[in-house]
Amino acid sequence: MAKEEKRSLISENLRDKFNEGFEYVLIHYRWVFVCFFLLPVSLIYDIYFYLRSWVIFNLNSAPKHHDKKVKDVQRQVRKWKEEGRKTPMCTARPGWQTVSFRKGKYKKTMFNVKVNLMDVLDIDVEKKIVRVEPLVSMGQLTATLDPLGWTIPILPELDDLTVGGLVMGTGIESSSHKYGLFQHICEAYELVLADGSVVKCSKEDNPDLFYSIPWSYGTLGFLTAVEIKIIPAARFVKLNYEPVRSLEEAVKAFEKCSMNSEENEFVEGIMFSLNKGVIMTGKMVHSAEPGKLNPIGKWYKPWFFKHVESFLSTGKATEYLPLRDYYHRHTRSIFWELQVSYGVYSYALLFFKLSFSMHYLPFPKDFSFSI
Repeated sequence: MAKEEKRSLISENLRDKFNEGFEYVLIHYRWVFVCFFLLPVSLIYDIYFYLRSWVIFNLNSAPKHHDKKVKDVQRQVRKWKEEGRKTPMCTARPGWQTVSFRKGKYKKTMFNVKVNLMDVLDIDVEKKIVRVEPLVSMGQLTATLDPLGWTIPILPELDDLTVGGLVMGTGIESSSHKYGLFQHICEAYELVLADGSVVKCSKEDNPDLFYSIPWSYGTLGFLTAVEIKIIPAARFVKLNYEPVRSLEEAVKAFEKCSMNSEENEFVEGIMFSLNKGVIMTGKMVHSAEPGKLNPIGKWYKPWFFKHVESFLSTGKATEYLPLRDYYHRHTRSIFWELQVSYGVYSYALLFFKLSFSMHYLPFPKDFSFSI
C-alpha cells in the first residue's frame, strides 16, 4: 500500500512539474506556439471554411438542409425537457470559435445544445433581404454579397463576428450614425424556444418577441435564422482623413460629420492621445481617382490604425479603399490589440498575412487562444 501511495505521489509531482513547465513555455515563449502552430492551423481552418461556404452557397444546398438542422436543435431541447430540466441550457460552441479571451467554464455545468447553423440561406434582391443562419460571420457575409453588388447597411469590422452574436448582443459600425445598431437592420428572426417549438417573429408577427430579442444574450431561445436588409454596394469607399489636435476639436468634428449622413455614409474617429486623433469620413463610390487607390487589406500593407496615425504628420488626405478592405480594415491587427498582445515580435506575424484572390483572407485567429 505504501509503495502504491509513493508511486501515486511521484506521478502527481511529475504531472505538476510538467504542467508548470508547459505553462511557463506558453507564457514566456508563446510566440513560438502562435507563429509555428496556432497561426498555420487557423489559416488552414479559414481556407477550408471559406471554400466550404463558397461551395454550399453556389450549390444552393443550405436552404434544403436548414429545416433538418433546426429540427436537430428542437430534438436536443426536447431531450433536455425529458431529462427534467436539471440545468440551464447553452450553446455547445467551443471557446476557440468565439472572438473572446474568456473561457466559458459555465458550459461544463450546463446542458450543451449543438447549434451548427453557419450558412447564408437566401438572397432576395426584390425584397432586399438576405436570410442567414446565426453563425454566419461578417467576413463570410461580405465574401458572399460583395461579388453580387450588395452589402448590409451596418457591417461590424472584425471578420469573425457572427450574426447571432450581433443580434443577441449588439453591433455598431461607422455607418451607425445613419442606420442605428445592428438590430435595426434586422427584419425577422427564427428561434427555437425552451419548449422545443419553432417561432418566427417580425415587426408585424409576434412584435413583443421581435423587439425583446436584441440584447437578450440567448435567454429567450436559440436563434436559428435572421433576415437582414441589404443595400446596393459600390466598389470603393472614398475615405477622407482629418487630423484633430484636441479632444474638443475631435468631438466637434465627429458631431458635425455625423449630422451630415447623406454625404458621410461612414464616420469614424481614432484618438492616439488625449489631444491627437484623426476623424475619418467615407462614402461608397463606383470609381477611384488615379493614384489614390489603397488596397489596405493586402498582407504587405501597414495595419490600418498605424496608417491612420501617419496622417497626424502628413495632414488632411483623401484616398480610395476597396469596399471589402474598408469593412474589415481592423481585422488584421484586431484594432491595435495585436501590437499590445505580442509586442516586439508581432512583426513576425506578418508572414502569415496572406492575400487570397482579389480579397484578403481573414487573418488567422491568433486571438482565439488566451494564456
